[in-house]
Amino acid sequence: MSINTRSVGGVATLEIARPAKKNALTEAMYEAMAEAVSAAVADEAVRALLITGQPGVFTAGNDLEDFLQRPPTNTDAPVFRFMRALATCDKPVVAAVTGAAVGIGTTMLLHCDLVYVATDARLAMPFVSLGLVPEFASSLLIPRLIGHARAAERLLLGEPFTGIEAVALGIANAALPAAEVLGHAQRVAERFNLLAPGAVRDTKRLMRAAWHSDVARTLHEEAVVFAERLRSPEAREAFQAFIEKRKPDFSRTRAS
Repeated sequence: MSINTRSVGGVATLEIARPAKKNALTEAMYEAMAEAVSAAVADEAVRALLITGQPGVFTAGNDLEDFLQRPPTNTDAPVFRFMRALATCDKPVVAAVTGAAVGIGTTMLLHCDLVYVATDARLAMPFVSLGLVPEFASSLLIPRLIGHARAAERLLLGEPFTGIEAVALGIANAALPAAEVLGHAQRVAERFNLLAPGAVRDTKRLMRAAWHSDVARTLHEEAVVFAERLRSPEAREAFQAFIEKRKPDFSRTRAS
């Protein structure tokens, strides 16, 4: 299944562990991730959730082969269940990111509370280049976080950015040498063992209360449009081009 979970010393760790495929995510992996987040919320011994990948790769995003065989055609698909679980998680979530963080590898960070990245991490949200639209409420949160102009570069043009740039944009807390990222994130997660858990949960809820309903609405709206876009000629051309290792030719398709 390629998702490892463990709970030690008050920290539940969700590890994406499919390095041979650059941690590309399948439907089964999303199902496991949704269950892991829900289990961490339900476990009273867990004070924080830590999400990490493998050394040198967080996740390359969706496994396109699996994605095409089992597309998320409705809002109950495992990927959307994972999104809702993470977006509503009432415990602090810490992320440790090295290497590539593509698509949902970047957008999930918007729903983490503390994010630590490698200085040379490579983040990107190339949805439009695949004939798709942003997900995980990123169409709301990225412009709100970094402004429309800079959001357009990342969401419309799909321009990648480094870990250092992620800190400057407010997406991450700190950029560290790759070898130090996981250890630092682990130590930060363990700090919640010393804090009042009820006060932590209430503070997180209050911090997010102003835009909670907006996030839930945008998650749903994006999911509906995303499912529609999957059936579009543009998406079919983009996926076919990926399989054939060529650049897509959208002149062959009508705007849809």
